[in-house]
Amino acid sequence: MIEKTQLSKIVGEESIFLTESVLNEYSRDMSFVNPQKPALVVKPKNSEQISDIVNLAKDSGTPLIPVSSGPPHFRGDTVPGTDGAIIIDLSEMKDIIHIDRRNRVVMFEPGVNFNELSTAVAKEGLRLNMPLLPRQSKSVIGSMLEREPVIMPKYHWDISDPLSCTEVIFGTGEMFRTGAAAGSGTIEEQWAAGGAQKEAAGPSSTSWYRLIQGAQGGLGIVTWASARCELIPSLERPYFIVSSKLEKILEAVHWLIRLRLVNECVILNGTSFARINSDAGSSNYGGWILFFNLAAYEFLPEERIEGQTEDMKELAQRLGLEPVTSVEEVSADGFLKMIQKPSEEPYWKLRYKGGCEDIFFLSIYDKLMDLIATMYASAEAAGYPADDIGIYLQPIVQGSNCHCEFNLFYNPEDAEETTRVRELSVAAIDSLISKGAYFSRPYGTSAKKIIERDSATREALNKVKKIVDPQDIMNPGKIFF
Repeated sequence: MIEKTQLSKIVGEESIFLTESVLNEYSRDMSFVNPQKPALVVKPKNSEQISDIVNLAKDSGTPLIPVSSGPPHFRGDTVPGTDGAIIIDLSEMKDIIHIDRRNRVVMFEPGVNFNELSTAVAKEGLRLNMPLLPRQSKSVIGSMLEREPVIMPKYHWDISDPLSCTEVIFGTGEMFRTGAAAGSGTIEEQWAAGGAQKEAAGPSSTSWYRLIQGAQGGLGIVTWASARCELIPSLERPYFIVSSKLEKILEAVHWLIRLRLVNECVILNGTSFARINSDAGSSNYGGWILFFNLAAYEFLPEERIEGQTEDMKELAQRLGLEPVTSVEEVSADGFLKMIQKPSEEPYWKLRYKGGCEDIFFLSIYDKLMDLIATMYASAEAAGYPADDIGIYLQPIVQGSNCHCEFNLFYNPEDAEETTRVRELSVAAIDSLISKGAYFSRPYGTSAKKIIERDSATREALNKVKKIVDPQDIMNPGKIFF
C-alpha cells in the first residue's frame, strides 16, 4: 500500500483527500455495482506526477482507479473493485494544449469537459462531434475512451472517432504515445515539422488506441488526447420527422446518410424525447421522432442548402413521410441548439424520477425491431411500465450500424422499484444477447458474463493486460477477468 507521505512528496498534501465524505462520494455511483470505499483520493496535476504514482503503485501492488469526469457516475467503472484502491482524479488537468484549425484537430487533458472544449474550439470556427447531451461534468477524453456514440454519423468514419492520438502511462509506469504522436521527436518538434497528431493508427501497424478505448482504465492512465473536429457551418436547416412506423424512419435515415445530406441525425422514441424536452418529464410524445440537420459551409451556402432541402423532401415524399420544423411546442431550431451543447442541469436522465439505468449495444438496422420487441417483453415480464422505457437510436460509422440504448427511469428512493429495474436489466441483457445484440461496451454486474461468452477474446485481452500492467494495478476486476 502506498503511504500518504510518499504521495505528498509527489503531489503535495493539498492534493490528497482522506475525509469520510470524499471517500464515500467515490465509493458508489448511480449503477447497481456494490459500493467499495477507496483508501484515499489523489488529484495529480501533470503526467510526471501520474508516472511517479503509477511506479509507486506497481512496486507496492496498490490498485489505481483513474477518474476524469465529475459526478454523477453511472456505470460502475470508477467504483473500486477491491480493497485499498487509490482514486486518481484527473479533473484538475484542464489544459487545452493545442488547437489546429487547418487540420481540424485539438489536443487537451483529461479534466477538460465538453463545455470548456466546445467554447475553445468554436473561437477557431470548429465544432466537436459530440455525444447526445452529455452531462455538464463529463470529461471529453472519458467519453472518447468509452466510445460513446456521436450525433454526426456523416463524420463518424471509424468506431473510435473522434479520438485521434493519446499519451498513456501504462501500468508498467512507462509513457507511451499512440498514432501519429508516436513519431520521432517531441510533440513541439512534430508541430514545427507540420505534424498534427490526427492519425489514430500506429505506431507501426498496431492500433494501440483500440486497446486503450473501452478498457475502463484497466491498462493505463491517459494524460492527454487529440480529437478530430469539424467546421462550423455557415447555414443550418434542421427538421423533424414523426412516424409510428420505425421501419420508415430507419429507411429515411439510411438514405439521408448514404446521400450525405445530413450532419446531426438522432432517433428517439416519444418517452426519451419528452424527458429531454421537459424538466418535469410528465408527458410523452407519440411515435418515433427523427431529428436531422442540413448544413452548408463557406462556399455557396444558400445554393447548397437549397439543393439538399430539395433532395431531402423528394426522399421524404417517396417514403410517405413529412419533414416538419416543430413537434408540438419543440422547434427544430431550438432542439438543434440544445443538442449541440451538454445537458442543462439537472441532467436529463435524472429529471423524471431521479435515477436511470441504461442498457446499450450495437446492432444492424435489420435486427432493431426484434430487439426492441424483446426489450418490451422483458419489461412486461418484470412489471416495468412500457411507457417509461426511453429509446435512443444513434446511427454510427456512416450509418453502417446503430447504437441502440434503452433508458429505464426509476426512483432510487423506492426500494421495490429499484430492485425491479436491477433485475430487469440483468434479464433483458440475457434476452437481447440471445437475439443478436452486440454488447461492445460491457459495464457493471453483467460485464464478466458478457466477456466470458468468448473465451478467445478474454484470453487475448488478458495477454495484453499482462504486457502493459503485469502487476494488475490498473482498475482490477472491471473488464479483465
